[in-house]
Amino acid sequence: MNSLRRHEIKFVKGIGPKRAELLDKELGIKSVYDLLHHFPHSYLDRSSIYTVSRLSGEMPQIQLRGRFISFNTIGEGAKMRLVGLFTDGTGTMEVVWFKRIKIFKEMYLPGVDYILFGKPEQFNSRWSMVHPEIDTLRSTGAMQGLRGVYPLTEKLRNAGISSRTIHGYVQAALQGIRYINDPLPRDIIERYQLMPLDRAITTIHNPSTPEELNRARYRLKFDELFYLQLNIQRYSSRRDNRLIGFRFPRIGRFFNQFYNECLPFELTGAQKRVIKEIRADMGSGRQMNRLLQGDVGSGKTLVALLCMLIALDNGSQACLMAPTEILANQHFETISQLAAGIGVNVKLLTGSTRKKERDVIHRELEDGTLHILIGTHAVIEDNVVFKNLGFVVIDEQHRFGVMQRSRLWKKNTIPPHVLVMTATPIPRTLAMTVYGDLEVSVIDELPPGRKPVTTLLKFDTARLDVYKAIGRQLKLGRQVYIVYPLIQENEKLDLKCLEEGYRSIVDTFPSYKVAYVHGRMKPTEKDYQMELFASHKADILVATTVIEVGVNVPNATVMVIENAERFGLSQLHQLRGRVGRGADRSYCVLMSKPKMSRETRQRLELMTQTNDGFIIAEADLKMRGPGDLEGTMQSGIAFNLSIANLATDGPIVQLARTAAGDLLDADPGLSSPAHAAISNELTLLFNKTIDLSRIS
Repeated sequence: MNSLRRHEIKFVKGIGPKRAELLDKELGIKSVYDLLHHFPHSYLDRSSIYTVSRLSGEMPQIQLRGRFISFNTIGEGAKMRLVGLFTDGTGTMEVVWFKRIKIFKEMYLPGVDYILFGKPEQFNSRWSMVHPEIDTLRSTGAMQGLRGVYPLTEKLRNAGISSRTIHGYVQAALQGIRYINDPLPRDIIERYQLMPLDRAITTIHNPSTPEELNRARYRLKFDELFYLQLNIQRYSSRRDNRLIGFRFPRIGRFFNQFYNECLPFELTGAQKRVIKEIRADMGSGRQMNRLLQGDVGSGKTLVALLCMLIALDNGSQACLMAPTEILANQHFETISQLAAGIGVNVKLLTGSTRKKERDVIHRELEDGTLHILIGTHAVIEDNVVFKNLGFVVIDEQHRFGVMQRSRLWKKNTIPPHVLVMTATPIPRTLAMTVYGDLEVSVIDELPPGRKPVTTLLKFDTARLDVYKAIGRQLKLGRQVYIVYPLIQENEKLDLKCLEEGYRSIVDTFPSYKVAYVHGRMKPTEKDYQMELFASHKADILVATTVIEVGVNVPNATVMVIENAERFGLSQLHQLRGRVGRGADRSYCVLMSKPKMSRETRQRLELMTQTNDGFIIAEADLKMRGPGDLEGTMQSGIAFNLSIANLATDGPIVQLARTAAGDLLDADPGLSSPAHAAISNELTLLFNKTIDLSRIS
């Protein structure tokens, strides 16, 4: 594969220096290796010829065979277009070009047989096709059967480089290759029944049958995910081998007294399972790095407290870091109340903590009398010194920078155990990748008595009814959130905005206090407005999505989300999680315009059908793709997937993970001559990544 990386594409027939520069700039294609790994994103069936008379409804891209009757240039300047009248003997359709009109007018002639390939659209009861691919009958020999459609950019199209052009470059490159080295050992290829690499690369660009295409795709997806998992697991293995951790074998007075006397409710089976998993890590003698996933209200904080008590029983201190003062305060109030009866010293440290209180905290941390410190970024300051920090909890960890989190590690000579918590459900296939070097625990059931939130989809025409329902909740003493997608009105976007909404809500509910909060406010003003709502000095909170995480007001029973069609499923679920935290029945109202796409309606209707965050996260992943979930991704996994899809390729992720683990078990350093090609490929693929595996 190295020779393919060294072979510049400017030497491929038909490309040359100028086009090579453009392909590099637009698609990152520098070498023959890059070109052959620029895979088609879809395939077109060139084996069937349709007729104009068979066109109906919504159709995919198809091909037609016929002749142009005439060409006409319509309009002037930027609005000019070329319209060709095309017939196949069964009917006529228009072929329209908006760009490169002069070239196309000279290229195609009336009375000559052509094959058109494109998507037919119906406008004013007449069929048309915009900028189709066009071949003469003599040139279509290589175009029969399945044909790849390659990713392009607008600049490439304007330069005359089409999907068919890329196809031609790929064919020229393949013809110039004698041999493609396969880095995978024969035992892996045979065990997982993989197509040989050279055949897979040829087939992905020139599939003869759908079955062959699927086998080629499988092999290339496996390769991408295998190297990705191999990179993650070698870091994880390195950490497991190097990082000694505290061994906490004892369950003592703090844990037992709390469990027997102070537990607010019977633990769910999921909570018990997770605590057992964490206990095993804490007793292993290696540093724990575990992700705790749990939907809103699943009892993650209680699990974290029980695990911190185990650390206390073994002579260590614990720390919980939260991204905002509001969230830190809520954790402090919850944990202080829960642990009040067992003699645990809990303190809160944030940017607002006064000097006198800070001095006490610093003194008690250093002499060991402060057991649990809860705070914001303030806990990672250099002057915060623990006597023996053994257990760290990081809540909503994606809100912190990687380097910020790493500073907690330096608070002790032996790195503390780390429990990372998130209320954002992450599909298993994505968790195995983004958090590949963390063990993952999931709380997948809610505590008893927790009532599901009733979610309703309402259109703007029903706004008066929604306001009447809000009024009834306010009369009962409940509180209401109203979320807007924008702060200020935007002429280009026909969306509700907070400023206008705030005035409207104040006018509609004059007897009630309305607070407001958005991302442009100063932190002190934001905290003041949030506190008005949290303390029930305000009845309604008008907000943007800044309330998505970290607001706990059990008395709030209604969440209204304006322009709900503008939000992703996971974000809607997070916003919905702000209500349903008390004993009263709660409601989430998704306000939307009646006109929406089928996909949008499916998304919003899914929200009304389930409260399960993991079902919603899986659906969101499939609809929107994984994106860059964490910003700075962990363990050097900033690796663009060309063909694999974390949303749909879960089984292949699992197989690749197993294969990578087995290989590292047999050869942890990949030092065997049989694995030299894999080691080299791994270095080439990930040589620009940063080793962040030692930072949870």
